[in-house]
Amino acid sequence: MRETARPDDARAPTVEGLSQTDLAVETYRVVAPDGTVDAEAVPDLSDEQFRDLYRWMVLQRTFDDRMTKLQRRGQLGTYASGRGQEASIVGSAFALDDRDWIFPYGREAGALLMHGLSMRDLVMYWRGIEDASRMEGANVFGVAIAIGSHVPLATGKAWGMQLDGDDTVAFANLGDGATSTGAFHEGLNLAGVLSVPAVFFCQNNQYAISLPFEEQTGADTVAQKALAYGVDGIRVDGNDVLAVYNAVATARRRALEGRPTLVEAVTYRRAAHTTSDDPSRYREDEEVDEWADRDPLDRYREFLAGRDLLSDVDEEAVQADVDDLFDEAVAAADDYPHRDVEEVFAHLYAEPTPELERQLRWYREFLETHPEMSEYIHQRERG
Repeated sequence: MRETARPDDARAPTVEGLSQTDLAVETYRVVAPDGTVDAEAVPDLSDEQFRDLYRWMVLQRTFDDRMTKLQRRGQLGTYASGRGQEASIVGSAFALDDRDWIFPYGREAGALLMHGLSMRDLVMYWRGIEDASRMEGANVFGVAIAIGSHVPLATGKAWGMQLDGDDTVAFANLGDGATSTGAFHEGLNLAGVLSVPAVFFCQNNQYAISLPFEEQTGADTVAQKALAYGVDGIRVDGNDVLAVYNAVATARRRALEGRPTLVEAVTYRRAAHTTSDDPSRYREDEEVDEWADRDPLDRYREFLAGRDLLSDVDEEAVQADVDDLFDEAVAAADDYPHRDVEEVFAHLYAEPTPELERQLRWYREFLETHPEMSEYIHQRERG
């Protein structure tokens, strides 16, 4: 009989391997939580661009607040706020080219508006009006409600742009929960194999709905997962808008060189997952308060004040401007014509099936024999 060596056998050879500590990815930042600035790392932006970053962050927060209130009044089905993640959302979008394609995951209102999407269409999207899901007028794909499902699509789009010789990237926004889906791994693996111009931007806000990050993965960081697929990994302080801008600008440059990159922005979702969620059931107030002390707007205000730029920004005026834009967008969304119920049958398949035709006949006959219901339905269609 063959003798089998045991792990504790003195004759067993020593095998060296790698652990997570050998693949540690440092967190990059420009402005520390205490306001300390790495002067050499400050991006080469004009004073007006520095102020614009702040205005967009105020817009993101104001839009989130207004949309949440709209939902509470019953004028939206649900809404996913990006409160606490403004630096990640705005800093990343500021580093993109208008010709790049954004694949959103739901919280990046400021990024989509910066990229050319109309505020009216964004309001309409959250009202469930299907025309808005086309995201017309901007290089934006529909929001990926199925978690992680858009990652392979971003890779595919990047591959197509590569074949066409475009000098652009596909930019996929995703949460940390998406990194635990099969679609994420498939998309990252294919991106690494094909060396496509794609940037995968994970906003690690510490929770996949109610599940904390450390309970959904054994990895220390999201960024280190990139290495398994031959993809570059960057980890950045997601509450530092300047660091996020630098990280995504670097990732975009690498992607155009044939080096797809995964960026992990470490941030925190201070609001609920969506307006149907109660975060007090799974996290402590002390934790929320701790992250509130790292507020991205407060930190950036300190930077602007240090450069004598804050006095040139009237935050109340910015909020008033956003409120005016929001009011106009809601009014335009209210004026959008309501749809006829029969469109449900017309647009379900390219050609209606016999069963759909039967149901449509029944629906029409029902309205003929119940005129009171016909009037009720038409009132609902008109709002």
